[in-house]
Amino acid sequence: MTDAQVIEIVVEAFQVAAKIAGPPLMAALFVGVTVSLLQTITQIQEMTLTFVPKLVAMGLIVIFSGQWMIRILTTWVISLWSIIPTISG
Repeated sequence: MTDAQVIEIVVEAFQVAAKIAGPPLMAALFVGVTVSLLQTITQIQEMTLTFVPKLVAMGLIVIFSGQWMIRILTTWVISLWSIIPTISG
């Protein structure tokens, strides 16, 4: 296995990880900023007010896009397994 092959596999792994983690993290970011803004306006500083909405938003994103996430991950794993015979020791 050459250095270029290893780098290609690692780059693909990072791209897949970013695709899968991106939507839930963006939802948590948006909800967190919105709730923090509302807390600043109302001067209510309660930790559960930031945690619970983020958890709900991330859960909804995973529920609605989970099938897409699994499809992306399985496609990458299948392509990774298919190149195993071409790797020379």
